[in-house]
Amino acid sequence: MKAVLRKIVPSSTRQNIREAARDFIERDPEMDERRKFLWKAFKASDFNGIMGDYAEFGCHGCGTFSLAYQENLKATAPRAMWAFDSFQGLPPEGLSQDEHPQWISGAFAMGVDAFRATARSRGIPDSIYTIVPGFYEDTIGSSSYDGPLPEKIAIAYIDCDLYTSTQTVFSFLATRIKHGSILAFDDYFCYSGTRISGERRAFLEFQSLASHLRFLPYAQFGWHGMSFVVEDAAQLPTIAVRDAS
Repeated sequence: MKAVLRKIVPSSTRQNIREAARDFIERDPEMDERRKFLWKAFKASDFNGIMGDYAEFGCHGCGTFSLAYQENLKATAPRAMWAFDSFQGLPPEGLSQDEHPQWISGAFAMGVDAFRATARSRGIPDSIYTIVPGFYEDTIGSSSYDGPLPEKIAIAYIDCDLYTSTQTVFSFLATRIKHGSILAFDDYFCYSGTRISGERRAFLEFQSLASHLRFLPYAQFGWHGMSFVVEDAAQLPTIAVRDAS
């Protein structure tokens, strides 16, 4: 994969990409927080030999995806990249657990053509990544979907805002993440004024069901994001409890 990337993207173009990324980050300080997190995530996954792809759930603006591509270029073994999005904006609010003043149906819409054009403007070739367009319930949440999907995911960047959408993402990830995978939540600290909602609620529920896994807090980014390293619970040491009598 790395040889393919370097053949497709010559050194002069890679330099232009890096300069464009710096300009992009300087315009939006929050993106620098994401960049630092993605550097850590790709570096750790590469150093620890964690196999699998990069999957992004919620790709509005192509900003985080562009930063992930930058870090992927540096890896010893670059990963296949996947962009999952409705490309029609947020779906209608489904449950009260989706409640949030900023999550409005249709918000964050960006069509597939606009996403690809933005990616190209940032030096990302179409052939480097796979788009899975459509609402999650119709793609990763549907047994009738027959398009391409990743088998193993090393880094999952979850930016789908809503509880119901994140629930569907976790149903999909359950068999694709493993010991050493990294889960990142762009909106982990985004909740309503009346309840635990959104991505955090969906993650709490998933933890209660995935008893074979543990989730080690990894790196916070910005005021809103948080990440975790997946651990195989069977690998954790058993701590003996001494009888105090």
